[in-house]
Amino acid sequence: MPTLEIISRHPTGTPKAPPLLFVHGAFSGAWIWDAKFLPWFAQRGWEAHAVSLRGHGNSDGRDRLHDFGIADYVDDVLEAASRLSAPPVLIGHSMGGMVVQRALAKRRFPGGVLMASAPPHGLLSSTMGLAWRSPYVFQQMSMLMTFGEKAINPDAIRRAMFSDKMPVAEAAQYESFLQEESRRVMLDIGGWIPFPVLPPRDMPVLVMGAEEDLLFPRAEVAATAMALGTKPVFMPGMGHAMMLEQDWQTAAERVESWIAATLGAEVGAAEMA
Repeated sequence: MPTLEIISRHPTGTPKAPPLLFVHGAFSGAWIWDAKFLPWFAQRGWEAHAVSLRGHGNSDGRDRLHDFGIADYVDDVLEAASRLSAPPVLIGHSMGGMVVQRALAKRRFPGGVLMASAPPHGLLSSTMGLAWRSPYVFQQMSMLMTFGEKAINPDAIRRAMFSDKMPVAEAAQYESFLQEESRRVMLDIGGWIPFPVLPPRDMPVLVMGAEEDLLFPRAEVAATAMALGTKPVFMPGMGHAMMLEQDWQTAAERVESWIAATLGAEVGAAEMA
């Protein structure tokens, strides 16, 4: 296993259970969670952690990034989870949502949260849809994948990641952290996956979409929820990167309320039994 960067924020006093493990999406790293989400959850009493998948952030493997496939990222999440005080709730964003789906299928966890997640059937329909919805953003995302973060117009990334409410100056701060993504991973998930890897139907999963998400619009989020046997929820006025948006706290509160209600109900039922 490579050395993995895990950013951890611990609450004062006894933490709530279970711990939370956040998984970033493509072109990103654990930093995207630490900007706002991790401190907020720690202040609310949760043990909050974010892992940088191999080749991302400060984890090992940047020089071999294009050798890694989606199964390697799943192994990273399982390894990071094994280092925590207890099995965590897995929370994945975008590509990290597909990683979480497959991690939930391999090992039992308390539950999962998919935020603006890549659908289990792959990226073909969402990518073709992006080419129709915004040819310019589609072209720039292709440039990012092929030539790296220095080859693109920052305005295209801002349009792909955020709603119009995101200040240009703040978006520019986050854009400076972008990096390349593994071409092998994009080949793994970029087409149509006819037999997707899915979590067990009795595994509680929250599927969250953003109403202004250019990359995974409502239909894609609804298809993910249907495949997992649940119903989606949508955050109004938000773009793809919900954890960084101006209204990010409403997304954090939605995640927290679901964890507390869902797992609290399960704990209560177990205690009664």
